[in-house]
Amino acid sequence: MTERPEAVEAGCARLIGTGQVAVRANLEQLLDEPDEYARMAKTANPFGDGNAAERILTILGSSMRGELSLT
Repeated sequence: MTERPEAVEAGCARLIGTGQVAVRANLEQLLDEPDEYARMAKTANPFGDGNAAERILTILGSSMRGELSLT
């Protein structure tokens, strides 16, 4: 079970549990198989591109300088 099933379904995350053996096995697989790591790393993130904060700051800065109306 995960609070992020979208990431598992998209292929950019795995549901492996918390056991030391499972975590180590999955880590070793990603280190030993660069193609699998690259596939997961290149998969589109269902939660966005990670740049939302930068965009928000740009918009707020423009608004504070009077360059943009938020109404």
